[in-house]
Amino acid sequence: MPRNLITDIPGIRVGHAADATLGSGSTAIVFDKAMVGSVDIRGGGPGTRETALLDPAQTVDGIDAIMLSGGSAFGLDAASGVQAYMREQGRGFRIRDAVIPIIPGAILFDLLNGGDKNWGRFPPYRDLGYQAAASASADFKLGSEGAGLGATTATLKGGVGSASAQTRGGVTVGALAVVNAVGTVTVGSGPHFWAAPFEHGSEFGGRGLPAKFTENDLAIRAKGGTQENTTIAVIATDAALTKAQCNRLAVMAHDGFARAIYPVHTPLDGDVIFSVATGDKPLTDPHYGLAELGMVAGNVMARAIARGVFEATALPFPGALPSWKDKFG
Repeated sequence: MPRNLITDIPGIRVGHAADATLGSGSTAIVFDKAMVGSVDIRGGGPGTRETALLDPAQTVDGIDAIMLSGGSAFGLDAASGVQAYMREQGRGFRIRDAVIPIIPGAILFDLLNGGDKNWGRFPPYRDLGYQAAASASADFKLGSEGAGLGATTATLKGGVGSASAQTRGGVTVGALAVVNAVGTVTVGSGPHFWAAPFEHGSEFGGRGLPAKFTENDLAIRAKGGTQENTTIAVIATDAALTKAQCNRLAVMAHDGFARAIYPVHTPLDGDVIFSVATGDKPLTDPHYGLAELGMVAGNVMARAIARGVFEATALPFPGALPSWKDKFG
């Protein structure tokens, strides 16, 4: 794919904003037009906004942007910043003369990563969300950017990753993930990514998998604080999908979490995947076509997660986790 990013799907742009002293930030996924969307939540401790309306039974059938942010519950304010930007653009759900931008979002926990979180009365995430939306473009950086600035895993620095691919029928699928997992994205204490079988070229180092997994490789490794985690993501396609089909796409994309993170969907993860469809390409078959789309979505999501860790850089705070490149590059 041209960029190997979620923005290989026309009509999608991504922007980051972060504060290095804070050690946290926000990422906005902005749509040129309202898109059909849904969500699937698998972690036991999610932090979300506007996810109820993404249920296929609910009325609103178009969303204007998605916000992903650090800051735990404080970071939910970032969606208000994205909403303010989209309102300035005249975007939103119309009720007579009222226009309400629909901005679902999810947050991750990065409050104990060493940054200065003494922000005073109001957290900075509303402004970060606005800045992220205003800077959105087709080209964006991976790793320790935006919502990924403060992200970590059990053993290595986390970050923002993205990837894309096409089905055999030419439908494009793209993923963006912010990796802040309680578990590991690499096997044991080595450089090999769990997602290695799905790698395209050497997009996350080309190391492959070890010849076999040892007992030590398969032992659980978790962050010191098991409440300090969440992987939040978006899966997108240029297919024409209903809201219910978008929901199924999000469900199947969670297979990518399982292929790339060990363990995942734990009681204190907040793992969330949003799904969106531009509606540009009809599926050849509503069942087989969606099954293939979901299969590719899982693979693409796994690659995006690995790229997020591969591209990350360590935080400049005492005791910060090393990046993959620091340790193995």
